[in-house]
Amino acid sequence: MSELRTARLLLRAWRETDLGPWAAMNADPEVRAHFPDVLTPERSAASVARFQADIADRGWGWWALEVRATGEFIGFTGLDPVDEDMPFTGVEAGWRLARSAWGQGYATEAGEAALAFGFTALGLPEILAVTTTTNLRSQAVMRRLGMTRDPADDFDNPDAPGGPLRRNVLYRISAEAWRAVERG
Repeated sequence: MSELRTARLLLRAWRETDLGPWAAMNADPEVRAHFPDVLTPERSAASVARFQADIADRGWGWWALEVRATGEFIGFTGLDPVDEDMPFTGVEAGWRLARSAWGQGYATEAGEAALAFGFTALGLPEILAVTTTTNLRSQAVMRRLGMTRDPADDFDNPDAPGGPLRRNVLYRISAEAWRAVERG
C-alpha cells in the first residue's frame, strides 16, 4: 500500500476510527452540495469498504486524508479509474474535505501528491478530474493543479438527476504538461 506525505498531510489507508468523521462529513449538506444527496452512515461505511478493497488490490485509490501535525482525519483524496458509464475513460483525481478543512489549501496540496503519484509511480499518460458546473471551488483546485478544461468535453453525468447537478465539467492534465509545470 502506498502512503503519500506532503509538508502538512498524510494520504493513507483507511482506519476504523475514520468511519465516524467520514459519516459525519457525508451527512453535511454543504459538503454534499454538489452530489445528489447526503449519505447515511451505512452508505459511508460501504464506501470506505470499497476504498479499502481498492487500495488493498492495487496499492492506490481514494486515500484517507490526515493532517500530519494533529492526526486529524479531514477527508479523502486520490485517484480512481473513471466509472464505466461515463462518456470517457481514464483515471480521475478527486478530493472531498470536511468543512473545517476548507480554505486552507489542503485539497490542492493533496491533489498535487495524487498527481505526482499517478504520473511517476503509475506512469499514467493523463489524469482527469470531474465536477458539476456549479462546483466552482473544486474547479479552482483543478486549475491550481495545472489542469485545463475544454468546454467541448463538458457532459451530462448519467448518474446524476436532472437540474444543476446533471451538467459536469471535465478537466485534464497530461504527464507532459504536469512535468513542464513541475520543472517550471
